[in-house]
Amino acid sequence: MKIHLVDGTYELFRAHFGAPPKKAPDGMEIGATLGLLRSMLLLLSDPEVTHVAVAFDHVIESFRNKLYSGYKTGAGVDPVLMAQFPLAEKAIAALGLVVWPMVKFEADDAIATATTRFKKVKSVEQIIICSVDKDLTQMVDGDRVICWDRRREILLDEKGVTKKFGVSPESIPDYLALVGDSADGYPGIKGWGAASTSAVLSRFKHIESIPQDPTKLGLGLGRAATLIENLQQNYENALLFRELSTLRKDVPLKENLNDLRWNGAYPRLRKLCRELGDERIPERVSQWR
Repeated sequence: MKIHLVDGTYELFRAHFGAPPKKAPDGMEIGATLGLLRSMLLLLSDPEVTHVAVAFDHVIESFRNKLYSGYKTGAGVDPVLMAQFPLAEKAIAALGLVVWPMVKFEADDAIATATTRFKKVKSVEQIIICSVDKDLTQMVDGDRVICWDRRREILLDEKGVTKKFGVSPESIPDYLALVGDSADGYPGIKGWGAASTSAVLSRFKHIESIPQDPTKLGLGLGRAATLIENLQQNYENALLFRELSTLRKDVPLKENLNDLRWNGAYPRLRKLCRELGDERIPERVSQWR
């Protein structure tokens, strides 16, 4: 069997910017939620998609905000989109999919935890992480755990991650710590661009293994000396940024593998769609409980 773990936050954002706006009879904007439902129905139309869970950032903050004040928050997110998160979770649950609404942790942490747990099960042939988040590429493992960009139809296995970033999945947290991640709100270390970081980490894998002797970096001496100096001056920040980018694998998820099997939508989905003013969506549901 294959397991599909969906980054619901990304999917909802994608629907918000890609689906046409639509208001419910009560005046609430619901376009993103309906777009998300249609996206999940498209996913479920594939007969190979049998076990699915969808993780959401129920609030766009987590324990990481306490570690670093500049970490991403919900500030700047369109209020129209923010208001749809509870509705989106309700709709996806009514569709019959497992929903993980994260508060202390992030959606990525839930996906990382599930990946770590379920890839140990022999009956699981492959885990497909449906997300474009760079953080999640650290979970890729050979071709057994892959990332799938559904919009662009791009699959990233371990070779694909190495080709894209110049480092293996295990070095992704170190890579992001040095390069920075504007989406998550931390700047990285000055001078450590993508090319330099890939060149160094492809040899040394982790920050603490990078030698202080610039002649050992395999780069031009002047460039290497500057990189080492900047890293040493900001070493604690580099380790902090790596902690921010390292996904947690201890989220208390209660579901077992059988719980992830999609057995059809619940009747309440019809009622919800009626309240939202779109009764066409239930017509696309292939299976009901």
